[in-house]
Amino acid sequence: MQKIILIAGPTGSGKSEIALRLAKKINGEIINADSMQVYKEIKILSARPEKIYNITHYLYGNISVKQNFSAGEWLKKVKLNLNKILNKKKIPVFVGGTGLYFKLLTEGISDIPKIPDSIRAKARRLNKKLGNDKFYNLLIKLDPLVENNIIQNDTHRLIRAYEVIVFTKKSLIEWQKTNKNDFSNYRFIKIYINPENNFLHKLLRLRLKKMFELNAVDEVKKFYKLKVDKTLPANKILGLEEIKKYLDKKISIEKAFEETFIRTRRYVKRQRTWFRGHMKDWISIFHPNFDILTKKIVKLVTSSWPLN
Repeated sequence: MQKIILIAGPTGSGKSEIALRLAKKINGEIINADSMQVYKEIKILSARPEKIYNITHYLYGNISVKQNFSAGEWLKKVKLNLNKILNKKKIPVFVGGTGLYFKLLTEGISDIPKIPDSIRAKARRLNKKLGNDKFYNLLIKLDPLVENNIIQNDTHRLIRAYEVIVFTKKSLIEWQKTNKNDFSNYRFIKIYINPENNFLHKLLRLRLKKMFELNAVDEVKKFYKLKVDKTLPANKILGLEEIKKYLDKKISIEKAFEETFIRTRRYVKRQRTWFRGHMKDWISIFHPNFDILTKKIVKLVTSSWPLN
């Protein structure tokens, strides 16, 4: 049975660095499992990793922020790139903080028919016209199952639910109960990088400081010049809203930094809540010294599951 390593963890936990070190040790190649690092125009704010150690990386920075890139589309690209890695006799290492991507990879995806572009465009226009509150109220009349399964401010999922119910006449929630798993013949080692809260907050500050030093402000300027539809997923990138307020002279750069930090902490808290509920069979591990942490993971991977 083919071996695949999964490395998940909250934003800023150092998982990309760990995955890189691990891939170097075990003859691996890396596949991105972070929904924001797919966008080519947002390198700094998404903390897209650099390609070093001559380790090949897949699905990083290859999607336009103007594209409505779904988890299902990510999974299709995974299949193609996974075969490339396996044909080279390498070990696939998935790394990222998007729990849904890992859930689809390990549990499968529902076989929803492709939604016509005309319906997708109509859903986005309607959401933009009505706003989230009225759009949500309209949606739960069409699909009552949405009410207890999708939160009201999750614009992307609300639009997706609308598309699905309009085109298929069946709830997105019902579709998701009939998942098809194309990866059931693979065996996964599931590793969750789990730093202590105070240590993680220090890492987040350092990470954010580096982003601002690398001129994240200029990146945000370029992003808003593209006039990206506000309903598209790329708008969720942490720091966009806060730096835009600075550019509009509503707050200082210091205030933009602090607001981004606070929002990132809140996001991390939601991530960890999700991980606790959905990743109970994952191996939780951390050490503040990444050399020691890498050795622990290499030992864990090779002892529980010989790579040769």
